[in-house]
Amino acid sequence: MSLDQSPITWEVLYNNYFEGYFPMADELGVITWHNPRHRAVFDINAYQPKKSLRCLLNEANYTVKINENFDAVINECSKPRNPFDGQWLTQSMISAYIGLHHRGLAHSVEIFKENTLIGGLYGVQLGAVFFGESMFSHASNASKIAFHHLMLMLRKNDFMVLDSQYLNDHTEMLGAIEIPQEIFLTQLRKNRVLVRQFVPE
Repeated sequence: MSLDQSPITWEVLYNNYFEGYFPMADELGVITWHNPRHRAVFDINAYQPKKSLRCLLNEANYTVKINENFDAVINECSKPRNPFDGQWLTQSMISAYIGLHHRGLAHSVEIFKENTLIGGLYGVQLGAVFFGESMFSHASNASKIAFHHLMLMLRKNDFMVLDSQYLNDHTEMLGAIEIPQEIFLTQLRKNRVLVRQFVPE
């Protein structure tokens, strides 16, 4: 973990992601850059939805959109999950990610029901690498549905790496595993220069 007090911009975000770092802000808004010794990743080609999720997918009572409202997704993701959590995304970070989005380097997957945004996720793309940043849900399993469609999209478009930063109960439940830092960085260097499209499955 390294501390960087310089103003965060989309260029700073890009340069740090290029080297494998991602930012987090503490409750005081101080941004630290993380490149953990063990990295959580998903095996894109091995992904299979769990049986309970397949039932929801079959109902298809929702609409999936890509990059329709990135600003709304990242702002929803920035909200604390409960009153005791801090806001880990500062306004300057949000603006920097929106700057990446305007340059085609950050994307959102959005779940709508009756024209209401009920869930979604966003992340950063470097070539064939997608850095999953955060997700939110205002309806049961909406973020899982967004994640499912992200996985289908990455697989269709031949992405090679889906980074999930740190392993936690939620990402492990979705299928994330840990790999050593040096293996992750090798994969990043090999795949960050490839050309890939982020388009619906």
